[in-house]
Parts: sequence; structure tokens; C-alpha cells
Amino acid sequence: MLGISACLGGVFCRYDGGTQPVEQLVTWVKEGKAVMICPEVLGGLPTPRPPAEIQGGDGFDVWAGRARVVNTEGVDVTKAYQKGAIKAFEAMQEQGITKVVLKERSPSCGSHLVYDGTFSGIKEAGVGVATAYFLKQGLKVYSEENWQEMEDL
Repeated sequence: MLGISACLGGVFCRYDGGTQPVEQLVTWVKEGKAVMICPEVLGGLPTPRPPAEIQGGDGFDVWAGRARVVNTEGVDVTKAYQKGAIKAFEAMQEQGITKVVLKERSPSCGSHLVYDGTFSGIKEAGVGVATAYFLKQGLKVYSEENWQEMEDL
């Protein structure tokens, strides 16, 4: 069983109310081979919601207390991001999931790149809050850009 970002599975849960489905991932969900999660929604954030970015580092820095997640309205939403990561992990753990395919560049799910916290469109190397938590828990993390590298489902 595989965990995937719900937006990649066709759920309209992105910050802008949109979705970014990946055909193969949608198929796996329909076949019962993948389970969809959205850490941001699980953390209590609405859809749509103001865009948010990590300020002061990446997801690992958020968990270490050196960075925070702030939205375009200046609201600190760090706790919602952390809560959602924990809830998503617990849901996946109950189903024995050890691999996830997450939405790249998301402040929650980015696995290689996140935005730099200035809301200027600049990306930098780093991971999102949920990704950092998942990695610390031993999950294998992929994105919609490299999921084909998985050896098996």
C-alpha cells in the first residue's frame, strides 16, 4: 500500500482549491493500492486557504523550532502543519504504509524543494513539514516528479 498526497489523487484540497492529479496515482487509488492523505486538511486548514511558506528554513527546522509556517495574511499556521503531519502519519501507520508520493514544493509535502518564505516564487532546497516528519519516522518519500524510481508498489 502506498500513501499519496490527496491533490495528486484528484482531490480538490490544494491551498487554491485545486487539484493536480497524476493519472497513474489516481488509478492506484481506484484499484485500492494507494491511500490519499492531505496533511494540511488533516491539520484543520480549510480549502481554499491563504498560501503559506516556511520562513527560516525547511520542515526539519520547523520541527526543531528554528522556523515557522506563515501564510500571506501573516498568520502563523505552524501548529496546524505539525498536527496534520502527525495525523497523516498515524493514518498511514494504521494501514502499514511505508512509502509516500507527495506534492513537490508544498510547505507540507515538498520532498526536494520548498518556497523560500518570501512569497516571491523563489524555490530552495528543502523539505516540507510533513515530509520531514515522515522521513524522521522512517517512511520512504517520493514526489510526483520521481515516483517512477520506486522499486515496487
